[in-house]
Amino acid sequence: MPNRIRLTRMGSKKRPFYRIVVANSESPRDGRFIEILGTYDPRKEPFEVNVKQDRLSDWLQKGASPSQTVAGLLKRQGLV
Repeated sequence: MPNRIRLTRMGSKKRPFYRIVVANSESPRDGRFIEILGTYDPRKEPFEVNVKQDRLSDWLQKGASPSQTVAGLLKRQGLV
């Protein structure tokens, strides 16, 4: 059961806010997760990404793979 680093949606209707989490690849999008690594707020201009870099690198070393969206966000922030 590989782990994925992905987004889970928070916030209310029409006001999205996301957490960057580590979850089992088979669990649902907003379901069970292992650890919260950071947040992503697309409503701010420019968008805001906060990540615990030490925990992110630890999970990447353990073999967790980021989703395409998270990989793009991390690349734009210069973290991966």
